[in-house]
Amino acid sequence: MNLMTEVKGNSGMKGFKEKFRLAIVIIIALWIGLAGLYGLLRPISNGCIMTYMYPTYIPISTPANMSSTKYGLYLYHEGWRKIDFNEHLKKLSGIPVLFIPGNGGSYKQVRSLAAESDRAYQGGPLEHNFYQEASRSLGKGGVDTDVTGIPLPSQYTSMLDWFAVDLEGEHSAMDGRILQEHTEYVVYAIHRILDQYKESRDARAKEGSAVSGSSPKSVILVGHSMGGFVARAAIVHPHLRKSAVETVLTLSSPHQSPPVPLQPSLGHYYTHVNQEWRKGYDIQTSRSGRYVSDPLLSQVVVISISGGYNDYQVRSKLESLDGIVPSTHGFMISSTSMKNVWLSMEHQVILWCNQLVVQVSHTLLSLIDAKTGQPFHDVTKRLAIFTKMLHSGIPENFDWLRESPVSQQSAHVSNQGLQVPGISACPSNVWNNDGLERDLYIQTTTITVLAMDGRRRWLDIQKLGSNGRKHFVFVTNLHPCSGVRLHLWPEKGNSTPEFSTNKRVTEVTSKMVHIPSGPAPRQVEPGSQTEQAPPSAVLWLDPQTMHGFRFLTISVAPRPTISGRPPPATSMGVGQFFNPKEGEKVFSSQSLIHSMYSLKDINLKEDHPLAFNLTFSVSLGLLPVLLSLRTTGCGIKASEFPVEEPGDMETSRLCRLRCFPPVALAWDATSGLHVYPNLHSETITVDSFPALWTSSQDSERTTVLLLVDPHCSYKTSIGVSITAAAGRFLLLYFSQISGLSVAVLFFALMRQARSWEVDLPIPSLLSAVESNLRIPVPFLFLAVMPTFIVLLFSCLNSQRLPPTISFIIISILCYVFANGAVIVLISISQLVFYIVASAHVFIKKRWQAWEGRFCFSFLQWLFNLSSTLSSIKVVRILKANSLLITALIAIALVYFVHPALGLFALLLSHAVCCHNALSSFLMASFRSHIRSKELFESGNGGIPGSVQFNPGYDGELFNMDEKFTSSPESRGSYGETQLEIFHYRHGLLVLHLLATLMFVPSLLAWLQRISIGQIFPWFWDSVLCTGVILHGICDLKPEFNFFLFPVPGIHSWKVRLSFAYLVAGYFTYISALALAPYRAFYPMAAIGVVSFAFRIIQRRNIEKVRESVSFQSSPRVPICDRELPDRQTLLLAGLHRWKELLAGSGLFVCYSSVKSNGVLAISVGEQEVLAQNLRYAVGSTSPLVGVAAYKPLSKDKVHCLVLHDDGSLQIHSHIPAGNDTGISVMSDKVKKLRSGILKNKAYGGAKPEFPLDFFEKTVCTTSDVKLSGDAIRNNDSEGAMQTLASEDGFLESPTSAGFKAEMADQKNKKINK
Repeated sequence: MNLMTEVKGNSGMKGFKEKFRLAIVIIIALWIGLAGLYGLLRPISNGCIMTYMYPTYIPISTPANMSSTKYGLYLYHEGWRKIDFNEHLKKLSGIPVLFIPGNGGSYKQVRSLAAESDRAYQGGPLEHNFYQEASRSLGKGGVDTDVTGIPLPSQYTSMLDWFAVDLEGEHSAMDGRILQEHTEYVVYAIHRILDQYKESRDARAKEGSAVSGSSPKSVILVGHSMGGFVARAAIVHPHLRKSAVETVLTLSSPHQSPPVPLQPSLGHYYTHVNQEWRKGYDIQTSRSGRYVSDPLLSQVVVISISGGYNDYQVRSKLESLDGIVPSTHGFMISSTSMKNVWLSMEHQVILWCNQLVVQVSHTLLSLIDAKTGQPFHDVTKRLAIFTKMLHSGIPENFDWLRESPVSQQSAHVSNQGLQVPGISACPSNVWNNDGLERDLYIQTTTITVLAMDGRRRWLDIQKLGSNGRKHFVFVTNLHPCSGVRLHLWPEKGNSTPEFSTNKRVTEVTSKMVHIPSGPAPRQVEPGSQTEQAPPSAVLWLDPQTMHGFRFLTISVAPRPTISGRPPPATSMGVGQFFNPKEGEKVFSSQSLIHSMYSLKDINLKEDHPLAFNLTFSVSLGLLPVLLSLRTTGCGIKASEFPVEEPGDMETSRLCRLRCFPPVALAWDATSGLHVYPNLHSETITVDSFPALWTSSQDSERTTVLLLVDPHCSYKTSIGVSITAAAGRFLLLYFSQISGLSVAVLFFALMRQARSWEVDLPIPSLLSAVESNLRIPVPFLFLAVMPTFIVLLFSCLNSQRLPPTISFIIISILCYVFANGAVIVLISISQLVFYIVASAHVFIKKRWQAWEGRFCFSFLQWLFNLSSTLSSIKVVRILKANSLLITALIAIALVYFVHPALGLFALLLSHAVCCHNALSSFLMASFRSHIRSKELFESGNGGIPGSVQFNPGYDGELFNMDEKFTSSPESRGSYGETQLEIFHYRHGLLVLHLLATLMFVPSLLAWLQRISIGQIFPWFWDSVLCTGVILHGICDLKPEFNFFLFPVPGIHSWKVRLSFAYLVAGYFTYISALALAPYRAFYPMAAIGVVSFAFRIIQRRNIEKVRESVSFQSSPRVPICDRELPDRQTLLLAGLHRWKELLAGSGLFVCYSSVKSNGVLAISVGEQEVLAQNLRYAVGSTSPLVGVAAYKPLSKDKVHCLVLHDDGSLQIHSHIPAGNDTGISVMSDKVKKLRSGILKNKAYGGAKPEFPLDFFEKTVCTTSDVKLSGDAIRNNDSEGAMQTLASEDGFLESPTSAGFKAEMADQKNKKINK
């Protein structure tokens, strides 16, 4: 008793651990999912200004010699006046620019860019300022070219003619075929635009109008979203004219891979285009290696502009040009680091955000050469213009704040004529020191400018820069040159002319870089003091720049002398000599994780460093932090109030008048610079993509430069934003999670197939997933091992290793989240199946209660009608070959309509099978419960549910529906068999459901085009989906066994389905880490195709064996005299769970693990053992329900009756070994299989005692037949037949001793009993 209690306790504890493990995974997945959705669905404030326009769209006609197309081409015209389209087309003389809309976009989206381009052309170039410009060196031919020396135009010579293609708003991001069609039309549109300019020029010449210049030879392409990729695809299209496109500008366009890489054809097309681009920048050589020509794309420049962290549809990592376009021909820049923009924007906002649109318009106009009126042909000049117009002068990183050993060394260089490289002086027409008041000499390390007082401030570098404070930083809202000027002096000057004539004095004003400033300070009432203005410029001077100089001067212009520029409402300027080490703060990964639930506080006292260099060990693109600064004091007496005191509000108000608003500058290796002005409480995030297979070590950390007023004290709080972090996790790793979800199902199917192979009950899908999460062995083997394989693969291929620790952690976290998502999906689908099956069983149980009602009679009439229809031969053939019909329909849909529809047909087949299996299980469980209850109430101690036939049938029904014991040798019940079928088919259903969902975006795009002429699906998609369908049809049972090529010394290497699923799971896991989840179709289709091929081979081998033994009677050979073959060719039969069918007959039934637990009849003679596989007709999946034996009294033969789930009954005739078969006149017509012991539908003589024809498959009984016997209650023959006519109808024995059942026709002639 104690032992039983202990066993039950261990079993209960094990079940609790399983449920607890599943609960933990589900909680993690739901927590991340819900928190992420909350973070992503919150409204976003982008700060963009709306662009307004007066659009007119002029259609461009299609030539008569070209067939009509569904797409269109338009020319944009800005203006509210009505114009004549033909006359306007004749005047075309500008620079053609073609706009390509993105996924679901419209050609009308060109209006913002086109309208601002027209205004920019009329208004002229942007006002020149004296901020530091971007410095970018292009290496070409081994020579570095400094692009900062290339001037920008002072006026624009040609306008931009904006064209746009109308792609009918199709979703090109969802289907590879649509993407290819868009590319082909864009190629046509480019040619049509160039031809239109030639036609317009010829028309003007024909009319005698003045014609100057030449027609354009190339078109500038501007693409948004998928339109940017279409632009690149068009350039490498074989039909595009040479040099037709030389400049491409993309806005939020994915270049590396599709945003949702779920469809195979989409991924293939991306791979093909990117490979062509990589080849396009290679020098063309002959086979012998001799130079032939320059690279095909040597004149093409590509600029990619990303929307930053607010663009949820396309991440910056996908918009990168790394590995596709060399740095000599293009770059990617985020809108957050773009000059005069500094904003992150949503995917569609980037098209109308006025700050960005204006800058792009002026950039494109600056590409035009004033001499030729056409864009510059030289790649370097075009790239230099893009760099100067888009990049700011802020350094790409803040590593310069860390002192290097070189800067600490004193260089022995004379300061005679010393000039700082890259620094230019202000122009001579601005103010000088003639109007300056008396000089001020600063004695502190911190300097403050509160007004435009026209004074010059002297700072002694040697004195103030002592004690390690060798760096100088200055922030101000004054404009360089016009508002403030800074100089480095080797010695103090005494005379006014010396200021301008001393060549040893270096002006460093142009080193000031522009940063975005927040809203202007408000003045509460006229004459009152305003809040401190936010800084708009910052200047850094390192020890190397100041080496050799003694003094630094800051000259502030007098307010009236500002030439042409109104002075700011309030003037501010704060500078400081500081030690960078004092401002360094490093936040480890542990501290960031701890800050999720407990904020990390840092108190900054007054006279702190002006610049803080904050280093976060984990990228803020993955763990965004909430950074808040609260002013606690600003040098005012009694201002350091505790936080709880009422004086805090007054302190905050006073400090805003004295201290400038903090500014944060975050830098990331992927997305560049992010600026946060007027920082008080802000979530700092960057659009990085850390912990990927292709990630670099730099992407793992984020550097934040915090500029805060040293006159004020602050309480700084830093904490990871949970909702923002969860949202970023879902956003960054969606593709990875999608592929890992398929891998999880492959591993679960592996677990189920392995249970089948070792003759264990097939576990449920939830149990299989839970088993794979067990620690340590399964989890390490399935979750961790693939990551090490990826790292090993990178090492062997000499690839750059990803950050190892973060890569493994994020991969495992994605795997756990994928398990949680799959568990939720499994639970929901399983709940739906149980609800439907329970309703089905409930209706069946209530069927008899509805007898006599009109509704029941009507339903009975419908049932009889359906039974009559199902008895038709054609219908019977279709039902017998339902799998074949399903496969043909699904494959036809895949090839001729859409792959998703074919997969939907496969899902429907799985769903029907799962429902039938689960309904059968529930009904069998209900019957077993009822019969057990009745036997218990009657006090019968016999085996529940045992059935005894009348003495005429000396046999015992081996009913798998009822008998079950806990013995390992016992056969599971029929209900449990149905439950195992449900478990495995449920796994296939969920796997193929994910495959179908991966094609749903493509299906939606297809439905959008359903009204127009459709074309066949992409062939590669159809092929892969065919393999998936074959996998669903051929692997309905986990008995997939095939043999690889033989290995020397080994007879054969058997590869089972479990191993195939393991390999498929590993391949899908690695593909997910490579952000290519669509590759999950490859192993799925491979298993289906290989399984189908080996099924055919196996079928042919069986047919050959049958033909060889059908016409040759092999003599019985005693088992002791038989020559045994070589031991290497022996295979264990794996027979188990034996049951004797007929006492003393030597006829047994058992199961063979070699035959996938198929049922075998075994005849045991004195000197031989013979076997026959009991199975139904070819192609049927109807499971075997029971086996019984029947022996006529006048014959020695034994009839073996095999009952199947669909109601069919097969008869096999068995002649015991050693008996003379010549007693039967019909024995020579018995077809013998092997030794002929068993054969289907064999007659025992000319007048068979058993009417075998009667036991053909019967759909229903008719009124011509009457039933009688002990089991017919109240002699209600019609009611009994109606009960038996149902799918699971049965007759109950009134007693446990058995019952008689007689059947008679209308003449009361007994047929059988």
